[in-house]
Amino acid sequence: MEIKDLKPRQGDDTLRIGDSDELVVMENFGKLPQGKMSLDSHGLIVICTSGMAQFDYDGQQIQLRKNDLYLYMAHSVVCNFMSSPDFNCRQIWFSRGELWNINMYSEISLADLTFLKQHPIVHLTHDDITLLDDYFQLLCRRMRDPLPILHTEIVRSLVSTMMMEMLSMMRRNKEYYAELKTEESTSAGYHKRLLADKFMQLVEQSDGRIRKVDDFAKLLNVTPKYLSTILKETINRRPSLMIEFFTIKAIEHRLRYTDMTMQEIANDLNFPNASFFGKYVKEHTGMTPLEYRKKYQN
Repeated sequence: MEIKDLKPRQGDDTLRIGDSDELVVMENFGKLPQGKMSLDSHGLIVICTSGMAQFDYDGQQIQLRKNDLYLYMAHSVVCNFMSSPDFNCRQIWFSRGELWNINMYSEISLADLTFLKQHPIVHLTHDDITLLDDYFQLLCRRMRDPLPILHTEIVRSLVSTMMMEMLSMMRRNKEYYAELKTEESTSAGYHKRLLADKFMQLVEQSDGRIRKVDDFAKLLNVTPKYLSTILKETINRRPSLMIEFFTIKAIEHRLRYTDMTMQEIANDLNFPNASFFGKYVKEHTGMTPLEYRKKYQN
């Protein structure tokens, strides 16, 4: 069974803002899904609170133990779930739109994305667990009481701060892995990662204006096939998927934070016309540009 439209569950231990599935917090989640899971619309944070679980994450085997933090990136494939009888965890589901709402896009770097893909597990210290538990308890308390003025803003602020703490823990972990790989600085693997990093930098710098793998391959003086092979080996992603990710990010920024018309955005991002631009946005977000702007523009 392949699960592509899995939604956060309902129930006493599940908290959300209103009826929305864009930001969902689960206090207890002991049962893993069966089959293959690939979520297109959500990222997922999992903190294991007891027991252990094992699964395949984009081809690499993951073992999740008590006090481990696992970060699932949208479009990744997870399958072959197994868990101990006492397995339990906390989960936070978030959509792309919610990442904008809590202002996390401005904090996440290319290096973070690359590292997350290669190392989705962060082993938490006792102090980490204590800190995140305090945040989680406060977050759940505020989500259960929708009455205060600015309730939604308070919840999003807490989630944003909690994610910043997690990002700090992850970057601390990244430094550890960097030390382990110092001896590989002259290896072929290092040069492949360097090429992948340069590609990611070029994609981000293009800000959605370059959308062909061939164009990036020319800038890097490699063939498109070789570039695809390197991306597959280093971060298990197709170049086209990363291009789409940053293109949509560029589009979302203009729709949310500017008053540019659809034609102006299409021209700015080198789309042939506004109609083609509209179809691209609809295909990748499920909404027309105007629908997206109406829903998310501040």
